[in-house]
Amino acid sequence: MTERSDQTMEAASGSSSALEEFIRSSISRMDAQERNMTESGRAIQALVVQVSELTQQMQHLRAPTALPTPAVPPVPPLSVSQSEPRLPVPESYNGEPNYCRAFLTRCSMHFSLQPRTFATEQSKVAFALTLLTGRAALWGTVVWENQDPCCASFQTLAAEMRRVFDRAVAGREAARTLADLKQGGRSVSDYSIEFRTLAAECQWNEEAQWDMFLHGLADRVLREIYALDLPPTLNGLVELALRVDSRLSRVERLKVPTQFPGAAETRRSSGADAVSPVYDPEPMQVGRARLSREEKERRRSQGLCLYCGTAGHFAYDCPVKGASPAVNLGLLSGGISAEKTSSTSTLLPVRLRWSANTHHCRALVDSGAEGNFMDYTFAHKIHVPLLPLTRTIAVHALNGQALPNVSFTTGPITLIVSGNHTEITSFYILDSPLAPVVLGHPWLIKHNPRIDWQQGSVVEWSSECHESCLVSACSSVSVSVFQEKAVDLSNVPMEYQDLKEVFSKSRAASLPPHRPYDCAIELLPVGFIRPSSSPAGAGFFFVGKKDGSLRPCIDYWGLNSIMVKNTYPLPLMSSAFERLQRASIFTKLDLRNAYHLVRIRKG
Repeated sequence: MTERSDQTMEAASGSSSALEEFIRSSISRMDAQERNMTESGRAIQALVVQVSELTQQMQHLRAPTALPTPAVPPVPPLSVSQSEPRLPVPESYNGEPNYCRAFLTRCSMHFSLQPRTFATEQSKVAFALTLLTGRAALWGTVVWENQDPCCASFQTLAAEMRRVFDRAVAGREAARTLADLKQGGRSVSDYSIEFRTLAAECQWNEEAQWDMFLHGLADRVLREIYALDLPPTLNGLVELALRVDSRLSRVERLKVPTQFPGAAETRRSSGADAVSPVYDPEPMQVGRARLSREEKERRRSQGLCLYCGTAGHFAYDCPVKGASPAVNLGLLSGGISAEKTSSTSTLLPVRLRWSANTHHCRALVDSGAEGNFMDYTFAHKIHVPLLPLTRTIAVHALNGQALPNVSFTTGPITLIVSGNHTEITSFYILDSPLAPVVLGHPWLIKHNPRIDWQQGSVVEWSSECHESCLVSACSSVSVSVFQEKAVDLSNVPMEYQDLKEVFSKSRAASLPPHRPYDCAIELLPVGFIRPSSSPAGAGFFFVGKKDGSLRPCIDYWGLNSIMVKNTYPLPLMSSAFERLQRASIFTKLDLRNAYHLVRIRKG
């Protein structure tokens, strides 16, 4: 028992010694490896410094000029905690002048966020040149191949690119552009972006920017903004304008096209395929038959009602038709009711002339009326001769309501519109107190005028009117002036007596009639003639004369003050008379106001 225990103790003692030896050897190896790693790190750091110095020397040797090359700091050892962010490549640049600064700014920010990737100026320049396209790429290729001095660093390259490509407005030019900036038809959002971009360039204070932004807004936005409390700051004003513009846009999208009663039944053309009305057929409207001629003759021959087609009554007391409502001129005249004012209607000044009478009034232009009408009370007041119709005509409003029948028409009346547009026409007599004279759709079709609906005036007449309707404009001189007394021509040579009309003062007081060969100002629509503030221009104004009329005058004082006077000797009287030595007949014939009587073509 004792021997076996001794053997066990000797075996345990030997195993413990072996384990201790193994641990000591492992510790020695770990210490050696740690020393080796420390020496390797120092060697790597030394190599990095040497590589940086060699790179700097190579750049100095490759530089074509003696430009100083900035020292490159030693690259720190890479570590996971200092990894650079991954960025998208900036957009390419094709040489557009307005985007040069933006491109260079993006490149500079890219280099700042990735300093180790672009550790050298050469890498920055090469990276920027690779992003050039189009004409900018052609320029970059030339400067790189020729090793231009601008390729020495990114700063010099950026300065050269600004000199070559940058044409963005700045300073005074930006201020002038900002002063002329208007919203127009675009949104407030687009307008505010361009406004803030220009405002950042011209360095105006906030008060001036506030005023210019408000001044440039569209009228529809200004009308809404002026009804509210204006914020004192520019940001508040921009936000208010954005809200108003957004609200107006929503309202425009929700708008439903407004239609007058019976608008679907209004005839806008004289074609036979006009849309049929949705209400019950009527016997007749002015200028358009509701029933065919055969059907009307059948009903008349059989004594049937022209309205419903049954026997026992006539159209004027048809029970189906019902009681006629009160006359509403608005329905007859395209939607103008008694509540509407004349400012919403197109009224043209006209003159009515018949026999020896002349009357001035205003005529309503109504494209919904199918004839020319005159109020019965108005015609009776000015003593217009009336002629009975052989057959009465039933008239209806646009919504199908029956109006009193037309039984009379005027005799031939000379209608003068816009001073010198003359025609002979007649009017149907109707009760229309709101518009004594109505020019309807047939009149518009016949003359085809171009009307300024806002100003309520005729801008231009058709070519047919220039040939037949337009005559000499009426002069403001009284009629007695044109009644010239007989002139004694006994002292006038026979050679000149046939020219007496040339010197007629009454004929010289009015313009000639419009003709196809009227003088046209062709430079006006081209845009060559436009308002000018040139110092070489001359002002034009009128000066009153003793008789109350006006004399046109041109102010040449400003022009003469900047002109160089031309000096030359005055001619002698003897030299002037030498040119008339062989003359035997002298005359003082001259045209009267010839320049002012040139008829100018309209438009």
